[in-house]
Amino acid sequence: MKLHNFFRSGTSHRLRIALNLKGLDYEYLPVDLRTEQHLGPAFKALNPQGLVPALETGGQVLIQSPAIIEWLEERHPEPPLLPKDADARARVRALAAIVGCDIHPINNRRILEYLRHTLHCDEAAINAWCATWISAGFDALEALLAADPQRGPFCYGNTPTLADVYLVPQVESARRFKVDMARWPLIQAVDTACQQLDAFRRAAPAVQPDAG
Repeated sequence: MKLHNFFRSGTSHRLRIALNLKGLDYEYLPVDLRTEQHLGPAFKALNPQGLVPALETGGQVLIQSPAIIEWLEERHPEPPLLPKDADARARVRALAAIVGCDIHPINNRRILEYLRHTLHCDEAAINAWCATWISAGFDALEALLAADPQRGPFCYGNTPTLADVYLVPQVESARRFKVDMARWPLIQAVDTACQQLDAFRRAAPAVQPDAG
């Protein structure tokens, strides 16, 4: 497998975690968003949308991290990222969707570049924008975690799930945008538990070959 990704991309980060949790090896191929390599003809030939990550496997190119992670879960079911119980799966998917649908899409690079270069927002305004939507999502996540008396050290239960795969990169992003995490102790505790696992540590942006 060949993983086309960028070290600081939240979607790339979550896919690296999922691949690591599944114990799957991949070739790391950096796509430098800072120089807009993702918008060049070579990468657009691979992914016409011009977004990372993209995963080459078995003669095909998979795009969109939710679709890729679902494919991983179907093709490599062990260890599972979703519980067996349907109600539990719905809960885990909902926790992941708070990040994947309601926080990340409006805080990703192309949105922030529009705010910077078209609307002429300064970095303080950018950070305030990000903090607004991160805080709204994290408030909901914290309340849902608090309402689950059988939660365990992770978002659901005693092993990492899809929810953790999505949450940890968003915590990394929140810190990068100078969001004070103190008001979400349960989210911080989940992040701390995840950081004890090699799969999460090896996926961290700071240790990727294109970090810098």
